[in-house]
Amino acid sequence: MENIFKYYQFSDFFTDESSTFSGNQIAYSEINTTHYLIFEKIGEDYTLFVSKYGSRQEIGKIQPEILELLVEKYDKSIPEHRVALRRYLE
Repeated sequence: MENIFKYYQFSDFFTDESSTFSGNQIAYSEINTTHYLIFEKIGEDYTLFVSKYGSRQEIGKIQPEILELLVEKYDKSIPEHRVALRRYLE
């Protein structure tokens, strides 16, 4: 997973303070100035979301305007999971 985070330029993981992600660790990558992909780390599993915020400074601080679940228990060995990620960032 570390290679995925580096390749797609995800932020370092930090604690969600907005209650959107239940205080779990999250990392984000910018799609454009208002849309972001977010990985939520739950134990050893990762969940991938696409979201909309007013700015990156709002991520993990307030609830997003839009939040859509893309992949639960992301597994880089599953082609459909990789496609879901690349669909937004390539």
